[in-house]
Amino acid sequence: MSPNDAANGLNPYGVPAANPDPAVVPNPNHGMTGDWSLDRVLDTVKEGAPTEGTTSPLPYFHALERLKTMKREGWRRFGIERGESIADHMYRMSMITMLAPPTISARLDINRCIKMCLIHDMAESFVGDITPVDGVPKVEKNRREAATMDYLAKRLLGSVYGGVQGDEIRAIWQEYEDSKTDESIFVHDIDKIELLLQMVEYEKRGGGKLDLGEFTYVSTVVVLPETKAWADDIIKEREAFWGAQAHVHGENGVQGGVSTDTREMQDDYYKK
Repeated sequence: MSPNDAANGLNPYGVPAANPDPAVVPNPNHGMTGDWSLDRVLDTVKEGAPTEGTTSPLPYFHALERLKTMKREGWRRFGIERGESIADHMYRMSMITMLAPPTISARLDINRCIKMCLIHDMAESFVGDITPVDGVPKVEKNRREAATMDYLAKRLLGSVYGGVQGDEIRAIWQEYEDSKTDESIFVHDIDKIELLLQMVEYEKRGGGKLDLGEFTYVSTVVVLPETKAWADDIIKEREAFWGAQAHVHGENGVQGGVSTDTREMQDDYYKK
């Protein structure tokens, strides 16, 4: 690409950026006023809502594309506009799960855990990524996500191959939400480990000008000893990066530089 191409807004292939950008799927929470409903979200789908009640899985496959293109919202609050997607997050969780320590893999159904990693945020395809500081009560977040999973499992997959796979996806999502089985507790921990990894990676790439310490809070709610050890190592890696430079210690709450309001919202978001 020549300097003239760059000045004219051309990409490395010498063509202008697509306008509108078809790779962008906006968070459906943004700009919506009044009561949330799934049908209101479906009305906003530019390419048209997926066809319901068909025996083909293709409408469901199209719905999954939204997870590839919708961004995780927590990073956007810190100006990271081209950060990871929801699907990016779930993919690395799945790969991390494949490396579960032997003390965990020996007693858990790891294949079920991998499925759970790939399913647990699926509702965000139409709900969007709701963060602890968005002001959406937990019961309302759960209502929206349950309605979306019912839509995916019944209205999109209910007639596909007898609805068996749709029922399984819905059941695994509910297992994660209930957080009572050993598998779901492990996957909740992996959800937090993946976030901590991404936090440190963004901070390092930000060259010490981007403090994401608010997110280290999640290290305090990791449950299992093996995953706690991972979380501790990530925090140590972060401390080595920042060194003597002042930075937020979200794991220490208000004393670590997090506002009282933020800490209270985090506590409410992650409570069982």
